[in-house]
Amino acid sequence: MENSVFRFTRCLLFIKTAHAIKSGAINLLHSAKYRSLDDYLIPKADWEANREKYLERANLTDFADCKATLNALEVKLDERYQRVNQRFKAGENQYLTLRTDGTAHVKTPKQEAVESPSLGTFFPERKYISMLEMLATVNQATNFLSEFEHWQSKYQRAKPASKALFAGIIGYGCDIGHRKLAQISSQINENELENVVNWYFSLQNIQNANDKILHFIDQLELPSLYRTADEPLHTSSDGQKVEVNVDSFNANHSFKYFGKTKGASGVMFIDSRDLMWYSIVISSAEREAMTVIDCLMHNDVVKSDIHSTDTHGYSEVIFGTTYFLRFEFAPRIKGLSKQRLVAFKPRSDYEKLGYVLLPNTRVKEAMLEKQWDEILRFIATIQLKITTASQLFKRLNSYSHQHSLYKALKEFGKIPKSLFILKYRDDCLFRQSIEAQLNKVESSNKFSKAISFGHNQEFVQSEKKVKKRSRKSLKVVVASSKTPLSVGITSI
Repeated sequence: MENSVFRFTRCLLFIKTAHAIKSGAINLLHSAKYRSLDDYLIPKADWEANREKYLERANLTDFADCKATLNALEVKLDERYQRVNQRFKAGENQYLTLRTDGTAHVKTPKQEAVESPSLGTFFPERKYISMLEMLATVNQATNFLSEFEHWQSKYQRAKPASKALFAGIIGYGCDIGHRKLAQISSQINENELENVVNWYFSLQNIQNANDKILHFIDQLELPSLYRTADEPLHTSSDGQKVEVNVDSFNANHSFKYFGKTKGASGVMFIDSRDLMWYSIVISSAEREAMTVIDCLMHNDVVKSDIHSTDTHGYSEVIFGTTYFLRFEFAPRIKGLSKQRLVAFKPRSDYEKLGYVLLPNTRVKEAMLEKQWDEILRFIATIQLKITTASQLFKRLNSYSHQHSLYKALKEFGKIPKSLFILKYRDDCLFRQSIEAQLNKVESSNKFSKAISFGHNQEFVQSEKKVKKRSRKSLKVVVASSKTPLSVGITSI
């Protein structure tokens, strides 16, 4: 009886301890996930002593003064409310209507087809090209295989044969598996291929190889043929649910997508030129919004001006963070009419002006002023890449009671979100560009799924690192397939 009571008491202690860790009441000094939030940020004393230098390095000097920043945003919001209401009342916005309950509804017509010259004359008459030939041709132009360095650089070793590196990329990217690939290939030794994969296929090496291909494509004229010089670069991201048929810590149940089995999500990032520049694997239970900032901050080849996601990739905290980082965030939000707008002035002030599109609530300026310095320290930590945004967001979200910094970021994010929603309702071309860019990433996911044909398009890797290798290798294959040289186009 005493043993049973002891075991029961110990279970209660473990449960309470787990809750305390999640709530932030207990912090683990040597944990990567459950340290104090302050430990992830720029040290407080260092920040207070060198605040101006940090703001300058992080390109945040324009936001140093809270009141000045909020005043500028107040002017922008007032102008946006004025424009949207005036155009609606003048009948210049035919796609915007008001329902009987007062909510706004907006339609987005399909873009008209644009006549453009056919590229058929550029393509070879041969319809099929082997994947090996494609990778070899692209490597001749870019030398992306040079990025596959042995992870122990202090020892000089002979470079593996190109065929082994190509086999590793195809084995991972097409999800065939290296053992099976070696068995069906006459010139590939299984032990040699296993050695190459283990020692040369680090995540950074694969990412560097992809970046090298993208840098080459970026110099070409063809990918930017239908993009004007002053047009902002529009990027987008979308998650692709993939079933995991092995035991894995990186897989979760999702009845909507997998029924009774578990799965993960591969998030792909693509720009308006169809360049796939980043990918990441997350649990199906995680929101894609966590990954958006990391990927926008990561790449040195693709510099996004506008980024779009679907509802899974959006949150008010992301709106706030992207504003400080100078990205325009333009998601496609489900149930847009239910979203609440904010303003700095009372709703009654806009009603007196005869506006019909009105704010729902006022910005809590006192909260923002109180937390402004902490917000800047948080953003500077991300901008200077001291800690990844996803790691910071996960820690903020892990608290059972919302952290004061999280509340302030969320409150600030309502301002750029309101600016976006007003623009979205008013600008038909803006809405069409968002739809077009999200269609591109969805089409790219379908193309990637067709390439990753092995194992019935399921993850058979249990470790998260190996899943990431698979997705990044797939990205190298996709990038190579979109290089003009890969389909025989040599004159551009």
